[in-house]
Amino acid sequence: MQTIEKYNFAGKKAFVRVDFNVPLDEKFNITDDTRIRAALPTLKKIIADGGSPIIGSHLGRPKGVTDTYSLKHILGHISGLLGVEVQFANDCAGEEAALKSAALQPGEVLLLENLRFYAEEEGKPRGLAENATDEEKYRAKKDIKASQKAFTQKLASYADCYVNDAFGTAHRAHASTALIAGYFGEEDKMFGYLMEKEVLAVEKILTDINRPFTAIMGGSKVSSKIDIIQNLLDKVDNLIITGGMTYTFTKALGGKIGHSICEDDKLDLAIELIQKAKEKGVNLVLAVDAKIADSFSNDAKTGFCSVNEIPDNWEGLDIGPETEKLYAEVIKKSKTILWNGPTGVFEFENFTHGSRSVGEAVVEATKNGAFSLVGGGDSVACVNKFGLADGVSYVSTGGGALLEAIEGKTLPGVAAIRG
Repeated sequence: MQTIEKYNFAGKKAFVRVDFNVPLDEKFNITDDTRIRAALPTLKKIIADGGSPIIGSHLGRPKGVTDTYSLKHILGHISGLLGVEVQFANDCAGEEAALKSAALQPGEVLLLENLRFYAEEEGKPRGLAENATDEEKYRAKKDIKASQKAFTQKLASYADCYVNDAFGTAHRAHASTALIAGYFGEEDKMFGYLMEKEVLAVEKILTDINRPFTAIMGGSKVSSKIDIIQNLLDKVDNLIITGGMTYTFTKALGGKIGHSICEDDKLDLAIELIQKAKEKGVNLVLAVDAKIADSFSNDAKTGFCSVNEIPDNWEGLDIGPETEKLYAEVIKKSKTILWNGPTGVFEFENFTHGSRSVGEAVVEATKNGAFSLVGGGDSVACVNKFGLADGVSYVSTGGGALLEAIEGKTLPGVAAIRG
């Protein structure tokens, strides 16, 4: 498989799929440019070699062309970070894009307009009536697949080689993330530096395990993490269940959870997971106490109690001090750590302590030689908020792609390069 480090981009145009889906405020100012900065090493390598990057990305979830999701809003910021005046094509698949791509000189950079302005990028038909017949749906899907092929060929025609540096979209079989790779030979398609690091980090967590291996799984719903938990039960030594999921497990075990979030239709599933963990010899670690509140608010009246004795009309919004100690003891003894999901409503300052304590324990374990991977939007936000990102082994930008990889699924964007 080709690698970006060995590839010489001199005199070549490179279609680079990045993930510049960054948050913007109401005046279109970037509020967090982490994803752009993460792609800089790849873009700068191409420029330094004397190549010409043609940057493709999506922004948001547009249902057609709209100024709100135009990449022109971030053009100046990209130029500033690269130190190169980046050109812009107002239509990623229009004549302007083709002409500007063809005219690019070594060291010049072109940013294409939002790829998702075209339904062909995702391969999903738009504009179907809610009452469309099965035949109409079938024809629409057939038509979009045909036009998607032409769209993909168009994008591929701009460049001599293809670089995928968008791990955040690697779980999507979209035109620019997976299909386009088929138009380049094995020697002319590769991962960017960020994508390489993401793939290696996931593989280390799943296949190159130093034990004990501890996974910390947060989030509000068991249903959204069931496949991940099932897969991890075959791999981990310790599984910490935290966040809103805590209360579904607690209620399943007969505890009183007051007004806490709970999936009542998943109580049997929680018991099943507890039993599976026991059968597989996995140490399933659940909270023993909680920080409770009389309303879902940062300014709510708070207190601490046993996690299975939460009063009526109160709800658990974070773990308590005894649980913090319990989690930290397990984490600090670990040699491989995966953290996905905070322990509570960390967006509220009064309920950050549990997530911070977990983060600090992960950092301490990392200092002592553990490999730690933090992934999932909220966990990443946690370590950034608490200034702990530099203390863990790797912070993933993947989001949904990371979760699907942990579930054991093959990511189309990865398979397209590796074959």
